[in-house]
Amino acid sequence: MRSPATRFEDLVVWQKAHQFVLAAYRLSWTFPRTEAYGLSSQFRRAAVSVAANIAEGFKKRGTEDKLRFYNIAQGSLEESRYYLILTMDLDYGDVSKLIPLLEEVSKLLEAYSRTIRNSDS
Repeated sequence: MRSPATRFEDLVVWQKAHQFVLAAYRLSWTFPRTEAYGLSSQFRRAAVSVAANIAEGFKKRGTEDKLRFYNIAQGSLEESRYYLILTMDLDYGDVSKLIPLLEEVSKLLEAYSRTIRNSDS
């Protein structure tokens, strides 16, 4: 059995979210220059928000406070999902590696949130 996480970096959900951020940056580097302040910036901000909100929620003491940050992370993940669709539709790059990673982060985040919610019952 795993010992409880003592730092947000110990969370598998954060580790996967961080991998998603890195992949989002790598993909957005290939976007046209005209997207520097558009899609590139928005996509990066949303991806970073996922990992950052997981990190911030980790040290919150109350269950409701923790879950609020994890819910914001889930919202940013869905925003990122849209940016992947847009990237694909604009033919700006290959999103095939990012979609499964986004799905994995989403499932892990949902499971982690459920565990937090149930531990308060």
